[in-house]
Amino acid sequence: FFMPKNKLQEIIFTILMVFVMVYAMVCYNIALNTGGMSNAVFLAAFRELPIMMPIAFILDFFLVGNLAKKAAFRMVDVKTERPFHLILAISAVSVAWMCPLMSLVATLLFKNAGSQIIAVWLETTVLNFPMAFCWQLFFAGPFVRFLFRNIFREKEAENENVYAADAQ
Repeated sequence: FFMPKNKLQEIIFTILMVFVMVYAMVCYNIALNTGGMSNAVFLAAFRELPIMMPIAFILDFFLVGNLAKKAAFRMVDVKTERPFHLILAISAVSVAWMCPLMSLVATLLFKNAGSQIIAVWLETTVLNFPMAFCWQLFFAGPFVRFLFRNIFREKEAENENVYAADAQ
């Protein structure tokens, strides 16, 4: 179970996760708004990424990520439970916070809610939550952890070789 070990790794991990989550959720919301998926949805989603990715990164890196880790460590006994349980807890808490926050941002920026902002935000959150939860647990989370593990595996091996050489 490979987690970020320093700030640079946390930044890279968060960028990867934010990209995979935001792109999928933007595609999902465009498809909901246009009546279904089409090839055009994939391209249209790239127009919203420059707006939504920095917002998601800031929220996740500076607020939600820390809250999710603290909550997960209260829910999971890391001494007796598998590391996988901690990953699931962090993912679930992250979605529980990020989905309503990002749904609010999307409501304010992309929906003509008028005086119905609260109702439209709640509806958007309810529509987004099952997708965000399943996408995070079954696809985005495993995929990003796989990428991250492979990006830093070589660095980890290089560092071990340097430390081994220094010890001799």
